[in-house]
Amino acid sequence: MRLNQCSSLSICFLAGLTSLRVTTGAARADERRFTFVYEATTIPAGALEYEQWVTWATDKDSDPHFDRFDIRHEIEIGLTNRLQMGLYLSDWRLQRGDSVDDGAKWRNVAVELKYNLTDPTADALGSALYGEIKFGDELFELEGKIILQKNIGQWVVAWNGTIEAEWEGEDFGEDNGKFEQSLGASYQIMPSLTAGAEILHEIEYRDWSDWSDYAVYVGPNVSYRTADWWITTTPLFQVSDVSSEPDFQVRVLFGFDF
Repeated sequence: MRLNQCSSLSICFLAGLTSLRVTTGAARADERRFTFVYEATTIPAGALEYEQWVTWATDKDSDPHFDRFDIRHEIEIGLTNRLQMGLYLSDWRLQRGDSVDDGAKWRNVAVELKYNLTDPTADALGSALYGEIKFGDELFELEGKIILQKNIGQWVVAWNGTIEAEWEGEDFGEDNGKFEQSLGASYQIMPSLTAGAEILHEIEYRDWSDWSDYAVYVGPNVSYRTADWWITTTPLFQVSDVSSEPDFQVRVLFGFDF
């Protein structure tokens, strides 16, 4: 790993964290055990949570100097005990490398809804439906997700099946689809610490007529929580051989309840 990459990651991560407005007082943290896998559970009615996302992807075979940083600021609101809304207040991206040098760019805002159908502990299988609408500068995207989860003792296992439809360009003329599966398993080592692994499989459908090569990523995750906040991270390594996709990516989520 190059020194300049580590420095850039530190700068972007600190920038994301410093954007938080930390409030004092009692709070309850509903932490996420995974970063690429969504869980079927939702926050309680009336609850309000802030999440800070930082994702770094680097090192393509087609561009060894490639770096991409994605920063997201999200507010989650419990509408009912089963229905949760998320507001992506702002997503922005920094890309650079031999093939691209975009600098920092604002990308989009989004609204998501997640509805919990069954409980992963009390029922035979936990499940939820997820929908998202994203809109930005030359970008419009629709996303649907099926979430399955089962809690067994100290273990949590979750699977997501996702389909995305994306329109890009000045007239939104670039029309692409994306199919994705993700699987995660996490074990509670102690009340404040969990660890496990995640697998990500994704494939693009260019112009809804041409399949691209599929990319597969695997890596460990770890999550730490206190009474007031939580932090989760997952580094993923590409185990397929897609030269146009990053060989390594890491995501950090930090959250707290109001």
